[in-house]
Order: sequence, then structure tokens, then C-alpha cells
Amino acid sequence: MRSNRRDFLQFSLATGAVLATPLSALARQAATATKAPKNLRMLVFGGTGFIGPELVNYALSRGHEVTLFNRGRTNTHLFPDLEKIVGNRDPSKDEGLKGLEGKTWDVVFDDNGYYPRHVKASAEMLAKAGVDHYVYVSSVSAYASFAIDGQDEDAPAAKLEDATVETMGDQGQYYGGLKVLCEEAAEAAFPKGCTVVRPGYIVGPGDPTDRFTYWPVRISRGGDAIIPGTAEDPIQVIDVRDLAEWMVLLAEARTLGVFNACGPEKKLAWGTVIDACTKACEKPAKVHWTSIEELQGEKVPPLPIWAPPQGEERGVHTASNARAIAAGLMFRPIQTTVSDTLAWFQELPPERQKNCDASSKRGSCFAAPITEAEEQRVLKALGRI
Repeated sequence: MRSNRRDFLQFSLATGAVLATPLSALARQAATATKAPKNLRMLVFGGTGFIGPELVNYALSRGHEVTLFNRGRTNTHLFPDLEKIVGNRDPSKDEGLKGLEGKTWDVVFDDNGYYPRHVKASAEMLAKAGVDHYVYVSSVSAYASFAIDGQDEDAPAAKLEDATVETMGDQGQYYGGLKVLCEEAAEAAFPKGCTVVRPGYIVGPGDPTDRFTYWPVRISRGGDAIIPGTAEDPIQVIDVRDLAEWMVLLAEARTLGVFNACGPEKKLAWGTVIDACTKACEKPAKVHWTSIEELQGEKVPPLPIWAPPQGEERGVHTASNARAIAAGLMFRPIQTTVSDTLAWFQELPPERQKNCDASSKRGSCFAAPITEAEEQRVLKALGRI
């Protein structure tokens, strides 16, 4: 079930971490404080997708000044009162980065840099303009292997044979290596002012991928649901709101280094997530725990988020987050994330909700890998119903 795992992580190389101030204390103060100790001028690449709106809203609530740079094509109704610069991450297309010329900010958030040529161009321009801090959102896919259990930020990084490739590959196989090269481009431009954040699965309200959302939605629809693996299997997710708020706090404290942004603070069991989904539903489905051997025997395609804690996927959900927690990363309860995600999804237009069905044809986006009818066939074949 390895072939699509980096695809799932996708729609989510310095060593050590240098803390300018003890951010763990700052983060806890921010839980009750409404304003930052110092207002910052912030530039956000994108800002209207998934991470961006949460980051912008929290930054504004803390009293910061925010500018958005994007193509002006997605959710253009958001943030009508903010300064918006229209351009393209690719300096060779449209207006490129021209709108950034002659301007500077205290900190830049880059959460949509996928190709090193693009990141290099923007980071170098902004460094020359006097920007002090560059926060780049990478991915745990930056690691060379998922077979390592509990790996930290110093684990070997993924490498590409062709560093000039500008495609994710037909199985997303270039994604991790590209993220590594993007990290290196940002760090080269900001050798004394770069923060690299490596999230795992980013989940919560607004998630466009439906990967995590699939589970509360499926269980809310009743019937008999296949749940892969065992209740004790590890799972790591981070609520987009926790990630965005922490990134703002990193900027306020000018915290530098590389961090695995995976949650929660202590080991989260897959069964706990499924229980949370059940509790969030009025008439939940009956869950049927199904082993990897049974799934493979019935040719069930990879199911989202979960990964078998063995072999080449042993470490998918076990990355060390000790460094990020020491730097102030905090997590809301998984029940809150699950309930809020289901409530958000159920308010979406019916056409959008269909995107979470196995009958959906979403191209590169996630769609449920199995129909409910196919679930019934598999469960009957296994003698479960």
C-alpha cells in the first residue's frame, strides 16, 4: 500500500533549532493574550487556500500587518481590506515577482513553494530587500525513508537524481526531494533567518483533500464501515489552526531551525480517532477493524491517513515532535478537530460533499477509494456481516 502514500502526504535541512526566546512560555501566554508584544509586517504567499486563511486571521487577531501575494484566482473574496499583490511564484510567468520589488517586510510565510527555482527567486529577492525572517512550510515527506521509527529533524533527507525536475511525478515520488531543495534554497538566502516547518497530515475545517475528512464523514453515513489496521496503530495529524497559530508565534519570537509539526503531544492511537468520529455522529456506522492481510487479500485500495506500522511505512506516523513542542507547539483535542471538521463539511454545498464519495472523479485530488457497496462485499467475504 506504499505507492500512494506520498500522494496522501502531499496535500500537507538545517540541523538543530535556535530559539531566540523561550517560545513555549510565549505560546502559553498567547493562549490568553489577544495582542502580540510587537506588531510585525508580514508577507504571506497565497493566503487564501487552506493554511493561509487560518494564519492570516490569527496574525490579524494578534495585531500584525499582513500583505498577501498570490495569483488572485482562489477565494478572491477573502480579506478585502488587506493589501494584495498579484503575481506568480514562477518569475517567468505573468508578472512574476515584480510586485514585490522595492518592498520589505519583517517576516515572510511561504506555504506554497513547491519548486526550488520558485523559492530561490522569491527568497533571494526578499533577502536583498531587507526581510529578516523567512518561514518555509515543507513536509515530513522531506525524509529519505518512512521505514525509520521516531525519526527527528536530523534524519537523512530525500534526494533527487535530477534537481531540475518540476513535476511531482505520477505517484508523487518527487515531492519529498523537491521540498528538500526548496528548504535549501530558503536557507541559502536566509542563512541567519530561516525557519523550516515540516508538517505531516494537516487536517481540520477547510481541508480540500478530504483525506482525514473521509473518516468522520464515512462513519456519519452509517452502515458497516471498514477500518484498516488495529485500534493501537499510531496516527499523527495536526489541526490546521494549531499549525497556523504556532507559525505566527514562531515569527513573533523569531524562532529559527527545522521542526517536525506533527501531533499530538503524546502518541495518538488510531482507535482514538475512530472513537472520536463515532462520538461526533448522531447515527454512526458500525466499525469493522480489518487487518492489512485481509485488505490486501480482498484487493482493497489504500485507505486515507492510516498506514501499516511496519516495513517501509513503519515511521509514517511516528516522527519525533519533541523539538516543535519545546518551541511552543500546542494541540487541541482530537475530538474537537473531528467534530469541527464534520460540522464544516456538512455545511458545504451538496455538489462539494459528493467529492468525498468513491464515485467522485477528482483527478489529482483525493476521492474515497472504496464505495459503501464494495465495503459490504468485502465484509461479507470476510464473514464479518
